[in-house]
Formats: sequence, C-alpha cells, structure tokens
Amino acid sequence: MVLSPQDIHNKEFSTKLRGYNIDEVNDFLDQIIKDYQIILEENKDLRSQLSESKDKLSYFNDLKDSLNQSILVAQEAADKVKNNSKKEAEITNREAQKKADDIIQTANEKSTQILEEASKRAKKLAIETDDLKKNTRVFRQRLEVMLESQLAVIKGSDWDHLVEDGPTTTYEDIEKVVGDLDKSTNSDVESESKQGNNADSVESTPAAKNDDLQTVVIYPDKQK
Repeated sequence: MVLSPQDIHNKEFSTKLRGYNIDEVNDFLDQIIKDYQIILEENKDLRSQLSESKDKLSYFNDLKDSLNQSILVAQEAADKVKNNSKKEAEITNREAQKKADDIIQTANEKSTQILEEASKRAKKLAIETDDLKKNTRVFRQRLEVMLESQLAVIKGSDWDHLVEDGPTTTYEDIEKVVGDLDKSTNSDVESESKQGNNADSVESTPAAKNDDLQTVVIYPDKQK
C-alpha cells in the first residue's frame, strides 16, 4: 500500500534511551512530507498527461485508420471512375465509328443510285435522240419525194400545154392537171414512206402517222 503524506505525518515512533533527536526527526519528516506531496502531485499530473496522450494517440490512430480507409475507398472510386470512363470512351468511339460507317454507306448508296439514274437518263436520251434522227430522216425522205413529184409534174407536158401560146385554157383543163398532180404526189409519197420505214425499221409516232401532206399547187401567171 502506498503511503500518503498524512500517513507519514501521523507516524509515531517509540523512544529508547540514547535514540534520535525527536525534533530533528520531525523536521526531516516534514521535509519528506512536502517533497512527497510534490512528487505525488507531479505523478498525478504525469498520469493525467499520459491519459490525455493515450486518448490523443487513440484518436490519431482511429483518424489514421479512417484516413487509410478513405484513401482506399477513394482509390477504389478513382479506379472505378477510370474504368467506367474508359468503357464509356470505348462505347462512344464504337458508336461514332458505326455512325461514320453508316453515313459513308448511305452516301455510297445515294451516289450509286444517282449514277444509275443518270446512266438510265443518258441511255433514254440517246434512244430518244436516235429515234428523233430516224424520224427526221423519214420526214426528209417524204419531203424530198413530195417536192420531186411536184417538180416532175410541173415540168410535165400538161403544164407546158397550160402556159403555151394558143387558144385560151379552160378552167376544166386546169382542174384536171391539178387533180393529176395531187394524185401523183400522194401516191409517190406513200410509196417512198413505206420504203423508208422498211429500210430504217422505225415506228412512226401517232403525229407522224396522222400527219397528212398537203399538196402545194403553183398556178401559172395569166397572160397579159
């Protein structure tokens, strides 16, 4: 059991002959009591400081553990964010690549379609141009036949008879010559038109089939 200052103060010693000086012993005990009291107070303070230090140490240890745990959690969160960002970047890259491929494919399909349509239009235009040339040749042949027939009739003896000097020509004579001219022209035109169609193998358009040629009749000037 630890002695207290009061225990030292109340301690009584028995006396013997030729023993220590009581006053000196008491004075020394008083000094011991004072020093002991100081030591006890210092010990108390040290124990209090030690307890506080232990509490602080425990707090800092807990804080350290918490910080370490927080660091681990933060590291895990950072790794997770990094992995998620990497995955999202890969997904975004794949989607962008797919969109780019779709755009390129759509552009290629549209360009191919445009080229095909342009080629079809060019072929159609070439066919129509060729048909137009053939129809033009047929029309030219028919026109040549008509003009040559009229020229042949005009240069015939009937017209010479109409314009020669002599008795007056009657209206019936003129009408007969003009009628023969009309019949001859239509006959020659139809014959030449059939030959031209067989030679070129061209089907006439409805307008060309129904287009009747008109005979141009040139009447001689009256003799003054």
